[in-house]
Amino acid sequence: MQTHKLLLIVILLSSNAVAGDDWQTLFNGKDLTGWRANVYPDSFSVVDGTIRARATRESSHLFYVGEMKEGFVRFKNFELEATARCDGIANSGIYFHTDMSVSNAKNHLAKGYEVQLNNQARDPKKTGSLYAVVDVAKSPVDETKWFKIRIKVQGKHVLIYVNDKQMVDYTEPEGAQRPPERKGRLIDPNGGAIALQGHDPSSTYYFKDIRLRKLP
Repeated sequence: MQTHKLLLIVILLSSNAVAGDDWQTLFNGKDLTGWRANVYPDSFSVVDGTIRARATRESSHLFYVGEMKEGFVRFKNFELEATARCDGIANSGIYFHTDMSVSNAKNHLAKGYEVQLNNQARDPKKTGSLYAVVDVAKSPVDETKWFKIRIKVQGKHVLIYVNDKQMVDYTEPEGAQRPPERKGRLIDPNGGAIALQGHDPSSTYYFKDIRLRKLP
């Protein structure tokens, strides 16, 4: 009887573990279904099962839109994972709590935070930075080889990991003040979009294994 009870407990625990594994795959590995660029859609394509981001002119951003015909999907509290690499020297990023509005002629996004992916010498903000908020001075990886980026957002608390190494632990303070050119770099109480950046024509980044799970 005790053996049967123990077996039942194991089965129930296993069932709960499967039910709690609520990761949502955002990229199907075949095409850009569920994604839409705000400008210059030719900056993004699917190559060998990955999303290739390379701006054809000024910067462009590819937004996760799911099945929406207009707008984008909002995520408030979540954990996002992606695998990325670049060709040579390159700059890119992953935005969250953002939208499709831009702040200047270079199409820089007006709202939200950017998780920086960068090995360009001219930009001191390296891979794993919460751009212009918590900056990392030295890249923790060789970006030309596949690495994992993980972003966790709960309330105003942001964690960033590169290959499971914690790079950023930041909590946005009440009444946070930003420079005028980055006044929208704040947590949106209603959540916001997830977007991949095509930074410039000389930067090529690849993304795969993109998945997200919502948090309470």
